[in-house]
Amino acid sequence: MVNTKLLKLYFSDYFEVDKKVLQKYGAFDISLIADLPLFIDPFLLFQSDKLHYKALHNRIISYLSYLRDISMSQQQIDAGLLMSLFYFSEVKQNYFGFTSMGNSGRGLGKDFAQALRGSLSKLLSSFGKETITLGTHLEKLCLISKGVGRDSISDFVTNLIKEYLLEYTQEFAKENISSKFKAEFAIRRVKFNRDLGVWTSGKFVLPVYRNDFVILTPKDILTRENNWISHTDYIGEFYSIVEAMPNIQLQAELDRYFKETLTKKYTWKEEKKAIEGFTRLHPELIDYFIRSKEDNGETAVERSAIFVAESEQLFIEQFGYLVQYLLNNTEFYNIGYLTKSETYKRIQLFKDAIENKGCWTIFYNKDKPIIREEDVHVLFRLVWFGTELDVSREVNDGRGPADFKVSYGQRDKTLVEFKLAKNTHLRDNLQKQLEIYKKASDAENGYKVIIYFSEKELARINDILGELKMNKDPNIVLIDARPKKSASKVS
Repeated sequence: MVNTKLLKLYFSDYFEVDKKVLQKYGAFDISLIADLPLFIDPFLLFQSDKLHYKALHNRIISYLSYLRDISMSQQQIDAGLLMSLFYFSEVKQNYFGFTSMGNSGRGLGKDFAQALRGSLSKLLSSFGKETITLGTHLEKLCLISKGVGRDSISDFVTNLIKEYLLEYTQEFAKENISSKFKAEFAIRRVKFNRDLGVWTSGKFVLPVYRNDFVILTPKDILTRENNWISHTDYIGEFYSIVEAMPNIQLQAELDRYFKETLTKKYTWKEEKKAIEGFTRLHPELIDYFIRSKEDNGETAVERSAIFVAESEQLFIEQFGYLVQYLLNNTEFYNIGYLTKSETYKRIQLFKDAIENKGCWTIFYNKDKPIIREEDVHVLFRLVWFGTELDVSREVNDGRGPADFKVSYGQRDKTLVEFKLAKNTHLRDNLQKQLEIYKKASDAENGYKVIIYFSEKELARINDILGELKMNKDPNIVLIDARPKKSASKVS
């Protein structure tokens, strides 16, 4: 297929950069339409052979050590100082995150600041002075503190290495981007002056998109799943860590602690809470866990490279292929404005491309179907870009957000929910969710789009629809993404 038209979805498209040049530079070809679900893992800086990455990791630890000293020396920190040192805005200009819509997030505010200060002044008082691990790691915070997850860690790291990312982007922009696409920006909170205890600003020549600057990120510090040092892994490996500890009394203490805190028929949630409580009594467990992660650090590098390559294949190659197919072979981008009928027509064109035109392959990686609904949400946003309709993430009113709100003006609104057939909450979702969201958003219309990958999944959907007497509901659209032998592969 020869493309006669092109939608500019990615950095290389918009700034007219050869993809091979960007690839050689080592930067990820971000989407300017929707955040992609990748993030910076600080362990990749620690593990790297590149001296400037190690220096960045040292800078992160130095800043945290500075905060620890302040936290331990002052019982009360005034609100101004707390905001200056512990609060951070999201660096939305790198276009990574988990919103799937645009590039705006919440940043690191009061909850993060309190969790960070509390951990540094109490549980992590020895931060920077470890004897068990080979180095000091920011990720300790997500192992102990509630409310400090991978998003927070990534946002925090991005802020602390922002100067490097700006310089990295500026260097590429000066050499490879036309002057019509770039400008000089004065940017706040770029570098921390430890002697003065303040953040300083800087000026950089950067790519411009919608009157804001854009930041590139090296692929070799990105990952997709949890941090290499993560709370999930710690909980999963907890018992083996205890068994491997040189303290032979620790197992007996653990048994006694569990008997005191858990009932005979405890749940996994209660067990997890008990593990976290025991860890607070024995924070050295975290150091032994981290040391095991350090000893297997090469695996972290290999794993992240695989995740990034898969993300490039899925979000850029495969999803980009579908957008170009719809643009050049259908009326998808020429349909009118009424959101109910026009949204339905677009869903049907999307369905036809998947079921009958060989585009089912976009949902697969090495013959395995995608497993995350958030990936479908990214696809929806990329596909809808270029239409005259406004597509946005529906506001969470306390009952949970709908996937998308398609609107034209203030009154004409249609909600769209994309679900994978494997979703364990599909029955409840079908029965209740969309009607609740429609009322909450004053939308009169809504569609459920369910994607299935096997006969078993189709049978499950039909059983649920039959039980709910919804098998003839025109607002529910099933998309058959099972492999079709006659369809051509996405190149």
